[in-house]
Amino acid sequence: MDDAALTALALRARCGDRQAATHLVRHTYQQVWRMLIVLSDRQVAEDLTQETYARAFRSLPGFRAESGVRAWLLSIARRVAADHLRSARTRPRVDSATTVDDAAPVAAGDVSESVALRILVDRLDADRRLAFVLTQVIGLSYQQAAEVCECPIGTIRSRVARARGDLASELTDRRESSGGHANTPT
Repeated sequence: MDDAALTALALRARCGDRQAATHLVRHTYQQVWRMLIVLSDRQVAEDLTQETYARAFRSLPGFRAESGVRAWLLSIARRVAADHLRSARTRPRVDSATTVDDAAPVAAGDVSESVALRILVDRLDADRRLAFVLTQVIGLSYQQAAEVCECPIGTIRSRVARARGDLASELTDRRESSGGHANTPT
């Protein structure tokens, strides 16, 4: 569903249309969840997704349609994840490297390299990882990702380019050290 149709659903939901609210969640849930599973871990991604929608529906009266509903929802999701990480700092973090597998499906032959890549993505600096996931996994434009991250579009371009460089370098190093095969990072 395109941004204009999603925005129309959000505006109808703001006026109390429950069916529009249901459709809005149905058409955006996967993107919100995919971002949160990369920013957190599988055990809490579902809860954070629910919290994102709870905050979004409470904030609907202030929704400005010009920003686009996807960017607006993902901005809320980013803040929900940040709040969760701040509150969880004193608790040990579950390694989400094994949980990123659900973020994007892979062909059976690419499993080994895909697992390695997902572990490497999880190891990226948080800002680079977010920019990379928003543009390369979720499929937002650089402009939409800039709105979600509340930073200039050039910053997003730079973060994505650096994330790609980091990932390419790591994968190349791993292939060379393993005789041409990408091994799962340790």
